[in-house]
Amino acid sequence: MELTENHRRYWRKNLNITAILLAIWFVVTFVVSYFARDLNFNFFGWPFSFWMGAQGALVVYCLIIGYYAWYMNRLDIEHGVEESEE
Repeated sequence: MELTENHRRYWRKNLNITAILLAIWFVVTFVVSYFARDLNFNFFGWPFSFWMGAQGALVVYCLIIGYYAWYMNRLDIEHGVEESEE
């Protein structure tokens, strides 16, 4: 089966958003954690490094998941591959 141009655009957009969101995940997980000791300022009454490790990363992960679900639903509709509700 040969892919149509519509399928190629769909997968190109899917791969692009996946790469961007994985880059955000990498920065939040590894880069911020690596420099956590250097982030010595208070954020909502707690040291920023503690807040980022305890709460901030989890919030960012949930936002990534929510955005990906919203974006892919919109992309499915745009390219005519959405699931039917039957």
